[in-house]
Amino acid sequence: MIAYIDGRLAHKDPTYVIIDVGGVGYELRISLNTYGALPEGERCRLFTHLAIKEDSHTLYGFADSAEKNAFLHLISISGVGPNTGLMILSYLTVPELQQAIVREDVRTIQKVKGIGAKTAQRIILELRDKFRKGLGAEGLHVSFEAHNTSREEALSALVTLGFAKNMAEKTLDNIIKREGAGLSVEDMIKLALKSS
Repeated sequence: MIAYIDGRLAHKDPTYVIIDVGGVGYELRISLNTYGALPEGERCRLFTHLAIKEDSHTLYGFADSAEKNAFLHLISISGVGPNTGLMILSYLTVPELQQAIVREDVRTIQKVKGIGAKTAQRIILELRDKFRKGLGAEGLHVSFEAHNTSREEALSALVTLGFAKNMAEKTLDNIIKREGAGLSVEDMIKLALKSS
């Protein structure tokens, strides 16, 4: 798996970029939000996701890990493919998407081209609890990205240590609910190990 690509931005288009890394040009599909965040012709780093199908290998690029995480959550939903995920992230920023999902705002999600009422409802139903965890009493805040990344790292470590994935997820969710979202990866792992 390719985690990120760091190199010179050789070509920039609203739907894709080419990044030159040591003389090799990597083409990455991007959202409009990532397009707007990229400096013309300068060195940049994009977080990546490689989608492999029978007939193609497509690399997707994201300006930050929050957008990549949102994309991965979206494409995990039945009926939402990578192109639809990019379309959603081109129309809505990650905080706007999170807010729409948490508030169960079907209309906002439905405004995205190609998203019908049923798909919008499915997105809300499947992501509501995951995205709610990124909210504090004061409303939407940036810790969603850090918290989500920490949780994913802790989950990966626990699975490597031999935990069943669904049990590890349940344990981590209980720990986060009890202790709060500000825990480090190490603290999450230690508390999970103690509770098992």
